[in-house]
Amino acid sequence: MGDDGLMHAQREETPVPAHPYPRVTSFRARHSTLSTAQQQTWDRLWPELGMQARDGDGRPAGELDTEAWFGRSAPLVLEIGCGAGVSTLAMAIEEPDVDVIAVEVYRRGLGQLLSAVDREGLTNVRLIRGDGVDVLEHLLTSDQLTGVRVYFPDPWPKARHHKRRLLQPATVALIADRLRRGGVLHAATDHAGYAEQIAEVGDAEPLLRRIGADEDVPISVHRPTTNFEAKAHRAGSAITEFLWTKSTPAAEGIRP
Repeated sequence: MGDDGLMHAQREETPVPAHPYPRVTSFRARHSTLSTAQQQTWDRLWPELGMQARDGDGRPAGELDTEAWFGRSAPLVLEIGCGAGVSTLAMAIEEPDVDVIAVEVYRRGLGQLLSAVDREGLTNVRLIRGDGVDVLEHLLTSDQLTGVRVYFPDPWPKARHHKRRLLQPATVALIADRLRRGGVLHAATDHAGYAEQIAEVGDAEPLLRRIGADEDVPISVHRPTTNFEAKAHRAGSAITEFLWTKSTPAAEGIRP
C-alpha cells in the first residue's frame, strides 16, 4: 500500500504499536493508474470523501468521528475490499439512510468508485485506502457498526498461503466486537475451500449467530451480480453466502 506519491515532512519517530491481531498482509501488489477524468475527480473529492488508513510514516489513523465525516447520525456499514465498488454503489443507492465506508487497497478501484459516487450524487459513501483490519482495529470502536460486508475476498488457494486469508478467527472476533447487537456480518465467496474456512470460523465466534437471508436484519443483504460473479458462474463455481448476526446479551454462552 502506498501513499499516492505524496511527500511528508520528516518528524520525530514514535513506534507503531504491535498489531494485536497478527496476520500476514492479505492483499497483493498491483499497479494502480487512474484515467485523466478519474484523477480530476480524485483531486477534487478525495480530500472530502476519502482518507488513508495509515499516514506516510506508516502510523495508523486515529479513531474516526463518523458523524462528523458524514454530517449525520445513521446506521454504519463497513465494506472490506470493495474493488471497483459495483456492490457498494448499488447498495448505497438502495439504502440512502445507511452510511457506507468502503475500504480498498488499490487506488484504481477507489478511483472508479469515487467517480461513480460523484456521477450518482451520493452523500452516504466514504472511502478509505488501506487494510481493512487496520480500519477495524484503529479507526472504529466496539458496537459501532450495523454491518460488515466482505464480498469475494482473495482466497489465496495454495495451502501455504491460507494464513494470508482475511477471515481468520482473530479478524472475525474483531468484526464481532465492532458490530452492535443485531448487526450483520455478510460474506460471500466463490472458492469452495475458503467457504469451508469462513463457515468454520464464523460459526465458532461466540458473539455471532448464523442466520438465513429471510430473517429480519437492519440492512440490505441483497447484492447485485457483479461481472466477477457472473464469470465465476460461467466457470461453474458455486457462490456461497454467509450471514451472521451479533447475538443479544441474553444468548447463552457468549462472552461479555
